[in-house]
Parts: sequence; structure tokens; C-alpha cells
Amino acid sequence: MGGRPVVLRGAGEVVAACGDDPMVVWGAQGMRAGVRAWALEDAVAVACPDLNRRDRLTVCGGAARVAALVRAVRGELGSSYRMLGDRALVEEVAARLSAGQAPAGFEWMDMGRADAVAVAGGPGSPSPVGGRAGWLGGGEEAEVTALLARASPSSWAVPGVAGVRRWAGARVDGALVATAADAWSCPGVGFVAGVATAPACRGRGFAERVCRFVFGELLAAEGRVALMVDSDNTAAIALYGRLGMRLRPVAAATLDGTAG
Repeated sequence: MGGRPVVLRGAGEVVAACGDDPMVVWGAQGMRAGVRAWALEDAVAVACPDLNRRDRLTVCGGAARVAALVRAVRGELGSSYRMLGDRALVEEVAARLSAGQAPAGFEWMDMGRADAVAVAGGPGSPSPVGGRAGWLGGGEEAEVTALLARASPSSWAVPGVAGVRRWAGARVDGALVATAADAWSCPGVGFVAGVATAPACRGRGFAERVCRFVFGELLAAEGRVALMVDSDNTAAIALYGRLGMRLRPVAAATLDGTAG
């Protein structure tokens, strides 16, 4: 395919090139230091180091152009980068690049202010079970670490990880029973990770209370909120759907086509 990639120099150029695709905008992280972006006709690729604990190449566009663009730029990136995009796109691009393993699939979910019909209640408003949700202080992060160790030991967001900005939580009788993080957010897209509820308190609405609070805060600040969730986590997907989030199947693959 003819043509050479065009280097995108700033966040506004990325937004224009990708049609304000929320996942690509998130991948650009406001074009912070170390981020690079390119376009080739309708294809866009944004390389961001250490984003959600991975070096990510977020892509969108037609599969043939995306494959050509990835071929053109992957030599500048190295083997640590993983391609992220819509599942059908990543699967086709990976097949064009290599006969490697099938890409790893999961779900991206997002919403804008207009979608958030179910996000109600102000900061700290009580839940039906009496807990209150709000931002936690830095001195409470040890409790977050302990809760995640019990409730979600595979969480990608943990206190102290680069890009994890702050934690919200709900308490009952002084004990932290649910939490979620504002992590890897950027201008135009707030991002949520580290959602967890103490095992003994599940099914009582605490995760919903914390998510309502964090979603509302990030929507107010950035206009959109997003997260990633495993495809088999049906309870979480149902919760986020009730709050207004839309499901978008995505996949990741290393740049030689193997799963990542």
C-alpha cells in the first residue's frame, strides 16, 4: 500500500485523525512525554509507553491500512508494545502481520455524559445499604492494598503504580468494603480500574455505590469515562451496563501477531 505515515504532533491532531474515538484518545494520554502517533489514510496508531501497565499501540481504521501502518512503525517501537483495538480489527491485522497465536480478547466499556442516565447522586451520597462513597486520602492506601489482596489480587491498579491517581471507597462501621481507582485518565477520557468489594460484602450494592461516585466525578471532569473488563466477568459487565456504559469488544496482540 502506497503512501508514508504522517506523524501526528499533538492531542488535537490525534482527535481529528481518529474521529474522537475514545479508546484512541485514551491511548494518546494527551500526548504526554514519550507518546508518538501516526496516520495513514484512515488508519491511526498511537504508541504510549507504560499505559495500564503495558506499552500499548492503540489502533483504528481499515484493516489493510492499519496493517500497513503497523508494519511501517513497529521497527521504531520494539517488542514490548501490544496492539490494542476493536477485536475484529486486531484479529485481522494480526493475521496480516503473522500467523501467530490468536489475540487475547476482553471488553472496553465507555460512556459520555449523555449516556449516564443511571449515574445519580452527588459525592458521598448514601447507598441503599447505608455506606457512603468518596475519595480516600493517601493515608488510607494501605487499606486499599489489603482489600485488593483479598478481593481482587489480579487487579492491574494498585496503590503506588504509575498512573494510578487516587482511590475512592465505601465504608461500613469504619471498615473499607469497596474501592475503585481513577487510573490512567487523560484529557477527554476518565479511566476507572481496581474495582473491588470485600468478599463478605458482595451483592449488597457497595461496588455500585463506589462506581456511581467515580463515574460521576470523572464524567464531570473529562466528559467521558471508560474501563476494561474481562469478557467472562458478567456481573461487572451487567453493573457497568446499568450505569450507562456501552460494550465494545476489543483485543490485544504483540506486534508479531501473538497474543498479548
